[in-house]
Amino acid sequence: MPIHLILATSQGVVICRPSPDGWQEVHRGLEGQTATSVIARQGVILAGTRQGVFRSDDLGLSWKQASVGLDERLVRWMAYHPDISDFELAGTEPAGIYISRDGARSWRACTEVTRMRAAYNWSLPYSPRAGCVRGFAISGSRAYAAVEDGAVLASDDGGEGWILADGSRGRPDHHPASGFIHSDVHSIAVHPNSPERVYAPTGGGFYTSRDGGRTWSLIYAHCYCRAVWLDPALDGHLLLGPADGVDYNGRIEESLDDGKSWQAASSGLPVPWPNTMVERFAFLDPELLAVLSNGEVWAARQPRFEWQPIFDWLPQVNAVTSITTG
Repeated sequence: MPIHLILATSQGVVICRPSPDGWQEVHRGLEGQTATSVIARQGVILAGTRQGVFRSDDLGLSWKQASVGLDERLVRWMAYHPDISDFELAGTEPAGIYISRDGARSWRACTEVTRMRAAYNWSLPYSPRAGCVRGFAISGSRAYAAVEDGAVLASDDGGEGWILADGSRGRPDHHPASGFIHSDVHSIAVHPNSPERVYAPTGGGFYTSRDGGRTWSLIYAHCYCRAVWLDPALDGHLLLGPADGVDYNGRIEESLDDGKSWQAASSGLPVPWPNTMVERFAFLDPELLAVLSNGEVWAARQPRFEWQPIFDWLPQVNAVTSITTG
């Protein structure tokens, strides 16, 4: 089936398709908007922006506002529930979680998250807003959310309602006690075979939990990281985008033993990047894409990660997804 790549950029949404010479741009939409995130499924594209959510039903040719009930309009990340059609989640800045059960035609605020935001004084070092939700991971009835700078949130009903994960104190905590996680949580991932195994890149290193977020272990210390990828085909195979500080000496490293040891996986990359790092990974089988904090996108294939730049003609890329068409 034909596949199209959808990129959220600083100048709207760009739709590309494969060609003999690589990816070819088809068209652009939402020009003038900063698209922060994008998801696509069943012929529908949803783009998160600084002005809310927009929906396209025609592969990005036209867009309409889809933000009814979305009180906070700066959307930082979006996700679909993988098993439930028309169940969407949006994470916002200031930190909030909104869910839709009708294809983003309307949204409901998870007010318990708003209450936690106020109670625990979530914050951001670069914004006056009270924290942000910048990642989701969902496996069946279990869901997790990453709050910067605040906490890991957990849900036992697939994302309908949220509580603090037991191993997250809730308040900004950059010197966590043993078993707890650093509060500056940048993204979250759940193991494809177990909802109890969770992974979280943070401002204080890379953490994992084997018990659904009740306790955490630091498996890559002395780093600042935002992005991790879990290989769905090989248990224990991880790629991480660590740096020595915020956008400082970024690189890509690989573990084959679930984080016990690490090796460089940066072939072809001019690393360490002095002023950038990996912001997100996106797996578009057979390629893995690395979206950098400076807006570049690099691609590689397994098992040898030989990275090459792609989309170098585009404005800053913030997120990538794909959609197949009939």
